[in-house]
Formats: sequence, C-alpha cells, structure tokens
Amino acid sequence: MRIPRIYHPEPLTDARFCRLSSEAANHVGRVLRMQAGEMLELFDGSNHIYPARITQADKKMVEAEILECREEDRESPLKIHLGQVISRGERMEFTIQKSVELGVSLITPLWSERCGVKLDAERMEKKIQQWRKIAISACEQCGRNLIPQIRPMMKLQDWCAEQDGTLKLNLHPRAEYSVRTLPHIPAQGVRLLIGSEGGLSAQEIEQTEKQGFTGVRLGKRILRTETASLAAISALQLFFGDL
Repeated sequence: MRIPRIYHPEPLTDARFCRLSSEAANHVGRVLRMQAGEMLELFDGSNHIYPARITQADKKMVEAEILECREEDRESPLKIHLGQVISRGERMEFTIQKSVELGVSLITPLWSERCGVKLDAERMEKKIQQWRKIAISACEQCGRNLIPQIRPMMKLQDWCAEQDGTLKLNLHPRAEYSVRTLPHIPAQGVRLLIGSEGGLSAQEIEQTEKQGFTGVRLGKRILRTETASLAAISALQLFFGDL
C-alpha cells in the first residue's frame, strides 16, 4: 500500500513531533481513516521529506512522530515559468494541476484581450488560493517536494515586459519554429506564454515579438488552451528537461 504524502505548511527541519493542519487531519483521520502506528510521508516545501508514524488520530486531530529528515530533489533541471491566460470553468484548474505534475516551477495567471473570465478583487483572491491548494495537492500526488509558486494575476503586457534571462516562448499555430528547433535554453529556463480559448490577438502577438518572445508551434493542428499548455510543457521537458 502506498504511504500517503501530506504537505505541512510549517518548517519541519528541527521537529520531532508534528500536529497536522486541520485540513490534513480531516483527510488522514476522516477520509483515509488512518490509525495510530500507521506511516505518513510529510513534506514542507523545503525539498525534504519526513517519514513519520502516527501517534494519535481521530477525525479532528492527527499527531505524528517524525522519524527522519532527508533531502529528495525531484525537480526537473528545466525551469519553466508558465504564463497562462485564464480559461473558463475547470480548465484552469486542470491546467494548473497537470502542469505541476509535469514539473513547472512557476505559474502566473494572465488577463488578455480575449480572456472570457471576469472576476472582482474578492473572487480573484479566492481563485488564487484555490489554485494554490490544487498545486499542493498535485505535489502530494506526484512526489514533488517543492511547491511551485502561483503568482497574483497580471495583465499580459506587464508579464511579457518582465526581464529574467529566460528564453521567452509564445505558443501559436502560425509560428515559424517548432520546439525541437529551438536554440540552447539558458540556465534561467523558459518563460512559456499560452493564450486563452480565443488565442492572442494579432496586436498581442506583435507585442510579444517586440518584447523578445519567439513564436513556437506544435504541429499543424490547433489545440485547446489546456491541451496546448500540457503539450508544450511535455515537449520542452522531453527535449530539454527530464522526460
């Protein structure tokens, strides 16, 4: 039986015992119905894992003894910063979940001309918190011990104007280059731009070119936004990462 992996929001480096967060305790005690003596694998986002044994468990509170601390680096050598124009419904959640599993290290949700999602400030903050929980859950599932950062939402033009030494890529079906023909990728990694369901406007594509983005395509077919994100990330990890 696979040992459950549980994220703990506080550092565990010097801890001998740990009381799980209320959300984690509910999952371990109520959903999984685990009992004292059973094993967990805890991680705190520091790239370490902490094998632990449950010492007390009920539906509201779970305590565990930490048996060991060891570094487990499961990160891709390719750093990918995903700039994803916000998509409707569960598509954005799906994109975040799967991109974390594929090794993306940073995600910035973006507004663009054709973005069909409208959010006020309160709903925007709730969305960010929800997406961060999805990223944590994806790390629990896939074995990553660093939690990818999900930044606050930004306007497309502001995000494109940022300078960080990465290779800037804009995925669109009329691009000249494919992923396999890209030049050497710098140590800083890749900044990957994915548009919304309606794609980027001609003006936005021109703007990205002026700001140093290279257009890339994935074959001759036009992909949905959530498919495009995952296909591009997979292709980059295959040619330059750890797939």
